[in-house]
This record gives sequence, structure tokens and C-alpha cells, in this order.
Amino acid sequence: MLRVIASRDGEAVDAILRGRASRLSEAERVVGPILEAVRDRGDEALFEYARRLDGLESPPARVPESSLQEALESLQPPFVAAARVAAARIRSYAEHQMPSEWMVPAGQGIELGQLVRPLASIGAYIPGGRYPLPSTVMMTAVPALAAGVRRIAIASPRPSLETLGTAALLGLREVHAVGGAQAVAALAFGTESIPSVDRIVGPGNVYVAAAKRLLAGTAAIDFVAGPTEIVLVFDKGNSKALAADMLAQAEHDVDAAAVLLTPSAKLASAVASEIERQIRTLPTREVAVRSIRANSAAIVTESLQEACDIANRLAPEHLAVSEAVPLSEVRNAGSVFVGTWSPEAAGDYAAGPNHVLPTSGASRVRGGLSVLDYVKVISVQRLTEEGLRGLAPAIATLARAEGLEAHARSIEVRTGPLGGASRA
Repeated sequence: MLRVIASRDGEAVDAILRGRASRLSEAERVVGPILEAVRDRGDEALFEYARRLDGLESPPARVPESSLQEALESLQPPFVAAARVAAARIRSYAEHQMPSEWMVPAGQGIELGQLVRPLASIGAYIPGGRYPLPSTVMMTAVPALAAGVRRIAIASPRPSLETLGTAALLGLREVHAVGGAQAVAALAFGTESIPSVDRIVGPGNVYVAAAKRLLAGTAAIDFVAGPTEIVLVFDKGNSKALAADMLAQAEHDVDAAAVLLTPSAKLASAVASEIERQIRTLPTREVAVRSIRANSAAIVTESLQEACDIANRLAPEHLAVSEAVPLSEVRNAGSVFVGTWSPEAAGDYAAGPNHVLPTSGASRVRGGLSVLDYVKVISVQRLTEEGLRGLAPAIATLARAEGLEAHARSIEVRTGPLGGASRA
């Protein structure tokens, strides 16, 4: 079931890269008219698509706060306790990521620094299809709370009891029972019932991803996420655990991918055998089988170094590595899991780092969702007369080299040769 191939088969390795290509172009053609309809007709179009695609019986789509509280009170105590543990750890990690404000001397008469300000509003998309994800409520909202965002709007089609209860647990008040491209459009453009937001975050299916990409100029987004993926780089390890980690990724979606990179042909064969054994009793077998057969492989490399090089080429969403891999070798990954005792599922729920991560090679340019996605860092400069006079020759020379005479004069009207500024 799991292909075992040699890294010298470059065509097979390249096929894995090509196989991750998203279906966004096709999806964009589907969602384009939906976005235009919501932009032009607001709630009328939003509810029309929500009825047709989400099964929303009648507007309004906003979940009453009383229903959120009722959902929280209906949750089983073990779930509430688990959610509290996860939320606390996610918040602690986000607070450690928070940039600081500062002002420092930067020469005679010059102070430079930065302000840190939260975004005013964000919209978090929470999937509600095959697997409703209350954990994603925490991963998207808790860093926003840590950043100080005042308005957090949740959009989720057919939200589960756990999704609603988790929102209430976090103190969130705005939950809309709509999903798909129409929900993303409403968050971006704003409608009568859903005011627009500054940034839209969170995972979703290919149509949600396509909508986010098309609307990126209207509202900021985190990134465009494709099917989930994991790459494992191990020279030796527990084949049962590695197989379980690959299946944990494969059960997400038929387009998910799990790739083992190892210099050990013995380990590759053992993991393939374990996947065959474990998948027989997996409740999500139907999905996992298709993912393993179509998008996954165990690649036997010439060395551990070659395994690391291929992993950096793949730039995966999740990267699991053995203790033998120096972290200095990791250049591209959304999130890294070190050693046998750091399974990717720990990061999905309660370790602390975010599980909303870049896919399809996007980790070449950014990491996962973080508190930094919810704040603005604003530069500050304070110059005295002495400080400006010291910089004046350089500023005026550069301004005139660019043909911007008024820029130079704005300096010289203060410092000469145009004379000192008159005071009203």
C-alpha cells in the first residue's frame, strides 16, 4: 500500500512534489461568482448560498450568545478540562511570541523605536465538515486574544456543540453558522449581518482556500492552505509510532500526504508493513487508504543528509525528525517535531505552538499562524534639532539624487540654507 522508492529515482520524488499541486485554479472559477454575489447583494446572497450549500434553514446565521452558553454547559467535563489545558498552553506560547515596544538612543539627538498595536478585528474560519475542529477555534482565537484583538468573528458551517462550547469557553461572542466561499466573502466585504474584518485566518477546503486567495487584496489573510502533509526524517526509530504518525495525517483527507525519508531500507519496509497492519482497524480507513496510496511514500535515501535536503525541497507543513537531525539542518517547515516522543498530534492539540500551518511548499517563506499575524509593528522616530542637523546633509543629498526637491527643502527649511523655520 505504501510505496517504498529509492531517492535516486528522481522522477518518483518529483512526482510527489507535483502531486501536491493544489486545485486552486479550478476552485477559483467555481467560487468567483459566489464572491461577486456576496459583494453585490450582501446578506441576500450569503443566505442564498448558505441554504443551498450549508443547509442553513433560515437567517439570521449568527448564533445567539445564549446558545453558545448552553453549548458550553452541555459539554462533558473531561472535554472542558482538556480545552482549558490546551487554551492555556496556546496562550502561553503566543505571549512568548509577542513583540515588545521599545525606544532606544540611535545617535546624538535621535531616538528610534517601535509601537505594537493589535488589529481591530479578525475573522476565523473553522471547518465544520467531515471533522468539526473545536481545536481550531483555540488555535485561531487564543493568539488573537493574547494580542489584544477586540473583535473576533468565527465563521463555521454547521458548527458542532464542541465548536460552539469552545467559543463560549474562550469568551467569544460572535459566531456565524455559515461556511464556504460565501462566509469568507462576507468577512472580507462585510454584509448587513457580518461586518468586515481586517484579517481572515484559519484552514478550510479548496474552495475556502481559493476564496481567501481571491480576496487577499480586500482583507488580509494568513496564507492559502492546501491539503495537509507531513514529512518524517528518521535514520532509525519505532516503526509502529512512525506508521501511526503517517496515518494520523492520512486520515484528514484523501489529498493529504505523508512521506518518510530514511537512509534505512529496513525501517522503510517496517513502516510500510505497519501501515498495512494498523489501517485495517482504523475507523477512518476509507479516507486514509486513498491518501496513503495516492500521495504518500517511504523514500530510501543515500544518507541522512540527503533526507534532510529532500525535506527542505519539499518544505512541508509538518516536519518530524529524529534526534540525530541537527535543527540547524532545518530550513523549510511549518512546524518541527523532534524525536519519537514529539508526535505531530501533540502539536495539533495541546503542546502550545499553532496547528494552522503553511502547506504546499509555502513554508519556504513563512511559518505557521502566530500572535504576529494579529499585531502591527509601527516604527517611531524622534529627532531633536541637533539630531536632524546631523542627518541633514545625507538626507538632502539622497533626496535630490532622486529628483525630490521638496523632500530636501523640508529638511533645509529647518536647518539651512533656507533659514530656520518661522514659528507661529
